[in-house]
Amino acid sequence: MNNVKLSDRLQCVLEQIPQGSRLADIGSDHALLPVAAVECGKAVFAIAGEVNQGPYDAACKGVAEAGKGAVISVRRGDGLEVLEPGEVDCISIAGMGGALIAAILDRGQSQGKLQGIKILALQPNVAEDILRRWLLNNGWILVAENILKEDGKLYEILTAMPEDAAPGMTNDHLYSDLALDGGTVMCNREMLIEMGPWLLRAPNAAFFAKWQGEINKLEGILASLSRSELETAEEKRNVITARIKQITEVLQCLPKDKL
Repeated sequence: MNNVKLSDRLQCVLEQIPQGSRLADIGSDHALLPVAAVECGKAVFAIAGEVNQGPYDAACKGVAEAGKGAVISVRRGDGLEVLEPGEVDCISIAGMGGALIAAILDRGQSQGKLQGIKILALQPNVAEDILRRWLLNNGWILVAENILKEDGKLYEILTAMPEDAAPGMTNDHLYSDLALDGGTVMCNREMLIEMGPWLLRAPNAAFFAKWQGEINKLEGILASLSRSELETAEEKRNVITARIKQITEVLQCLPKDKL
């Protein structure tokens, strides 16, 4: 039984971890996720990695208070440097920017630290598209995407596995052009990378909230540019107007019956 109370976003990350995994949680902070994973049987062994002293100390305290020191190893180091190749089969990284998560994975891959990894459970705070692109370009395939709202903030959780281990799935198929509204609107690979191939296929209220917020932000920029007479401002207005139109058309074509 899981005795640790996780936030909704960390609970969603936990749900992506296969039962009986050997888990490494990078940027573990208070080690809430590894403790919860061990307590509910998702992990038989876990590593809680932290680069800074304060969070490292907090993780040590969290593991000690939970009485899980025998099965959770708290280690201080940068990214995947806390791992030995083949030591774990599942990696979770939550609460960082997508570009930083991608950089951690990229550096770890060059060091052989992704050897034997079956699942990546990732929760970027921003720049999800950068992370999707890294996964796509490095032989990983998204097998699930989730988006949720918690405490006024929107979070996406991306779950990936090696493409050559995903039965019946390929990135070429996942990122092939997606026809909406009977083919009147097409989402190409770039839109799928940006908005999420699985999220576009099964949008929820949080998804619509995210992209309506993006439209609102772009409209604010457009309003500011309308007060400028510079030639470059006109070019920017045209780009932003086209962008708003593109996102709006996609949202209008998506099913809203489950919202």
